[in-house]
Amino acid sequence: MTKLKIGALPDERPVKISIELPASVHRDLIAYANAVTSESGQPISDPGKLIAPMLARFMATDRGFAKLRRAVHSSEASKG
Repeated sequence: MTKLKIGALPDERPVKISIELPASVHRDLIAYANAVTSESGQPISDPGKLIAPMLARFMATDRGFAKLRRAVHSSEASKG
């Protein structure tokens, strides 16, 4: 089986936001939740809980965002 990028969900205090998803993205999210359940054995009762780790993974692997973030942190550190 293919290794998924998202595994077990961390138990962390959430911040609530509301978003709208296209129906096709929601169907894919449900399918992904089923795949995580099959791979990890951890049932995902709410596929929406996958959104945060997916976004975190996306941002962590986006080189352009990482470069921008380093530049901002570097700029802030030089001001302090």
